[in-house]
Amino acid sequence: MKKFMVVEPVVALFMFLYSMPLMQQYVYRKLWEETTNSTFDNDNASHCHVNESDPTFLKQKEVQEKMSIFILKTDLCAGALSILVAFVVVANGERWGRKVSLVLPMVGCLVSSIFLCAISYFSLPLSLLFISAFVTGLFGSIATFLGGAFAFIADLCENEKQNTIRIAVIDFILGVFSGLGGLSSGYILKALGFTWTYVMMSLLQVVNILYVMCFLDDTVRVSEVEPKSLKEKFKETFSGVYDLFRNSSCRKRTLITLLLCTFMTYLFTMIGALSLYTIYELNAPLCWNAIYIGYGSAASTAVSLIGFLGILVLVKYLKDFYLVYLGIFSYVGGAVMAAFATTTLLMFLVRVPSLLLAMPIPVLRSMLSKLVLPNEQGAIFACIACLEVVMGTLGLVTFNSLYAATVGWFPGFCFLFSAGLCIIPLITLSWFLYATWHEYHFALLINEDDSLGENADS
Repeated sequence: MKKFMVVEPVVALFMFLYSMPLMQQYVYRKLWEETTNSTFDNDNASHCHVNESDPTFLKQKEVQEKMSIFILKTDLCAGALSILVAFVVVANGERWGRKVSLVLPMVGCLVSSIFLCAISYFSLPLSLLFISAFVTGLFGSIATFLGGAFAFIADLCENEKQNTIRIAVIDFILGVFSGLGGLSSGYILKALGFTWTYVMMSLLQVVNILYVMCFLDDTVRVSEVEPKSLKEKFKETFSGVYDLFRNSSCRKRTLITLLLCTFMTYLFTMIGALSLYTIYELNAPLCWNAIYIGYGSAASTAVSLIGFLGILVLVKYLKDFYLVYLGIFSYVGGAVMAAFATTTLLMFLVRVPSLLLAMPIPVLRSMLSKLVLPNEQGAIFACIACLEVVMGTLGLVTFNSLYAATVGWFPGFCFLFSAGLCIIPLITLSWFLYATWHEYHFALLINEDDSLGENADS
């Protein structure tokens, strides 16, 4: 059977299914019904009250606080376990193959979708959602999948420019299909309900798994040589990332650390704040329903599109770190505007200054990939994947807790807070810029390390 090296359709379908905000809306509806003893009506804004003297307004705030804390706990449950899984599986991609990093998370999401289908159909307690979160984390979740996908793409790239563009393509696919998932979720949910929507998601996940298993070729030929003892197997499992830093020069380690700090601090602020958009939009005075939330996700898709086009155009004229600067400042502008968005039109217009906010992530991934040798790609993307889980989870914990504490007096405070935190990635990136001011190609750093290693061997 002929196999292909095209992983983009797998990423597209996985992100489409993963990004559908069904669990958040299901939790919101159940908490609303439990708190107010009334049926949730998604066809109008009757569940959303703006009059602070109305007793239901206080219950509405209570639902907001309960939901943010509940989502926080489930994210912690999934994130804590997926850190270890991503670290082990992605870092050992050169030994086990890249497809393992793709299949495991998809199997986990399939099991989770089936479980959520049962919870919805039988109206089971919300506490059972923690089991679903645990299963998702046990199979590696989004971090393992993306780490494997980016390492797969990096294996196929032949030069630096191609590396930047192809990684940007994957991030573009992530943004577009995340938006499409959010946009279509409202219509699908309205037409099918939660139970049948989860059935549809399970079937599509099976299709994705079959494609990877049967039609997708691997970029790595798995070695048939096995370690002789359990101790050697354990050492081999965790040696990838350790060897990356041990075998690198002090200068190379410093540059990698600076880029990783820039990546994780920007991811912390961006993911933490953007994760609040749905709950912020459900709250007064916006009072969005599932359809409007879908429109908002579609608007976010345009952000990814502009960011991708920006990389394609600007990479010809600007160095990578300038692209990161532009993206960070773009995010700051959107976050400040979102803090004061009190109308539907203004909330949609938030996406205008945020057009380039997605640009730093693929560019930083590419910069890190260029700093390491071909046999170190799995290790560096394992670091990135683990940092994505850690920073994403910490961002969700921090900003959901902060939102629960501040929603009563200023719901937009979290967005202003995230904009202020962007000073940290700006500082670390400026440090990196200062350290590499006279260097034009990352390959010089790699060659420098190679020559150092050869001298040491001689």
